[in-house]
Parts: sequence; C-alpha cells; structure tokens
Amino acid sequence: MAASRAVLSTVEDKGTPMNTPYHWTPLIAAHTAAAVVALLIGAVMMALPKGTAVHRALGWGWVVLMASVALVSFGIHGEHYSWIHGLSVFTLLMLTLGVWHARRHRVRHHRKTMLGVYFGALVIAGLFTLLPSRLIGRAVFSALGWH
Repeated sequence: MAASRAVLSTVEDKGTPMNTPYHWTPLIAAHTAAAVVALLIGAVMMALPKGTAVHRALGWGWVVLMASVALVSFGIHGEHYSWIHGLSVFTLLMLTLGVWHARRHRVRHHRKTMLGVYFGALVIAGLFTLLPSRLIGRAVFSALGWH
C-alpha cells in the first residue's frame, strides 16, 4: 500500500498528486460534452445512408463539434502542452482535408479521412485522455468517486 501511494504521489501535474481529486472546469466540461456528442453523431452517421441531406447536415455538425473539441483542448493543459495537443492540430488539418474531399466528390478519400479522424482523434485519443494521470481522466475518476 505504501508503495502504491509513493507511485501515485510521484506522478504529478502542476505539482498536484495524481490521486488528488480534480474538479470539472467549464473548459473540460465543454470539451467533454462536445466529444461525447461527436462520438454519438459519428456512430449514427456510420449507420445511416451516405450522401443524403441528413448525412450532410449531421456531417457539418460533426465537423463543427470536432473542431470545437480540438480548439478547446488548447485551453486544457498542465504546465506544458502534450502530444494530445499535437493531435488537435492534426485533427483540424484532417477535418479540413475531409471536407475538401467531400466538396470535390472524392467519396473514398472523404470516407477514409473522416473515419480516421473518428477512430484516431476521437475514440483512441479519447481513451488516452481517460488515463488517471491525465487532467480529464482525473476529472472523470474524481466525479465517479474513484480518486
């Protein structure tokens, strides 16, 4: 038990031990809400027919949500930006490329780009942000009482 406390207290963010409860800030709440809604809309879009007016409307909403997730992430950091912030820059570039492909009717490229953003920037990166050593992970685990 003492060894685990020593490990917990050495993993710090801004001098705060990892096992210290973290409270939700408006930025973290906005970032998380936009990401969860984007996750749901993306899943719905994968199940619906492509190229329809509904697909385009949901797609624009999804792009706006994903851009919001990426942009808000720059306000969420400890003393330094991390690799996840680099992913935010990449996400903004890939969203732009995905829209560009769609507007030029390059369907296969559009699909590959947007699926890559969905699974890479939203699903996989989202799982990494839930690690207990990350700010959002600490906020989630604190809210669940698992700190």
